[in-house]
Amino acid sequence: MRFSLLKTCQAMALFGALAVAPAAQAQNAVFNEQQKQAIGEVVREYLLKNPELLAEVISELEKRQAEAQQVAQTSAVKETKQTLLNAPHSYVAGNPSGDVTLVEFFDYNCGYCKKALADVQTLMKSDPKLRVVLKDFPVLGPDSVEASRVALAVKNQLQGQKLFDYHVKVLETRGRVGGERAMAVAKEMGVDMARLQKDLDSAEVRNALQENMALGDKLNLTGTPAFIIGETVIPGAVGIDPLKQVVDNVRACGKATCG
Repeated sequence: MRFSLLKTCQAMALFGALAVAPAAQAQNAVFNEQQKQAIGEVVREYLLKNPELLAEVISELEKRQAEAQQVAQTSAVKETKQTLLNAPHSYVAGNPSGDVTLVEFFDYNCGYCKKALADVQTLMKSDPKLRVVLKDFPVLGPDSVEASRVALAVKNQLQGQKLFDYHVKVLETRGRVGGERAMAVAKEMGVDMARLQKDLDSAEVRNALQENMALGDKLNLTGTPAFIIGETVIPGAVGIDPLKQVVDNVRACGKATCG
C-alpha cells in the first residue's frame, strides 16, 4: 500500500504522540533533547519493524478528519440555512413549495456535474414534492466564472421550467463552457441580449457569485457537484440511490439517517 508523504508524516506524528503521551502524563515529565531523540529512535525502530501499523494509524487519522469535517459542515449548514434555501438569486426547480429541498453546488465545466444532471432530473420527475435549489459554484477557471455570470443574468428574464431548460442546455454542452456558449444558448431561447449584456455587469450578479463562493468556503466544499439535503453535505456524483435515500429519510425523520 502506498501513502502520500503528507499522510505518512501526519500518521507518524500521531503515532509518536500517542506513544509518548501516556508516559509523560503518568510521570508529569519534561524531556530534554537527548531523551526526546532517544524516544524518537525507539518509535522509528518500532515502525520500521512493524510498518503495517502505519496503515492503521492513517486509517484512524482519516476517520478522525472525516468526523471533524462532518461536524463542521453540519454546523455551517445550520448557520447558513436561510441563504442556502432561499437566496433570491438561486435557481429553484422542481416543486417551489416542496417539503424537502435538495441544494446542488455546480460548475458548468464539471464533468461529474454533467453526469449528476440525469440523477437530479430523475429525482425531480419521480418526486413531485422535491424542491431543488441550484447554486453556481464556478471553481474550474475563468470560463466557468463567465458562464455563471451569464446564467445568473439570464435569471432576470427566464423563470421556472424555462430557466431550468437553459441550465440543462448549458450544462450538457460538450467541451469547455464559457461566456460565449452561455450567451449563445440564451439567444437561442429568446433572451433580450441587450438587457442581458447590461445585467452581466450588475452588482446583483457580482454579489450572487461572491455569496455562493463564500457559502462554499464556509461549507468546506472541495469540488463539484456538492449536494446538501437537510443538514447533510454529500460530495460528488454519488448516483441517484444515495440521494433518494437521504431525501426519503429527511422526509421521514428529519435526518439523513433514520433509526
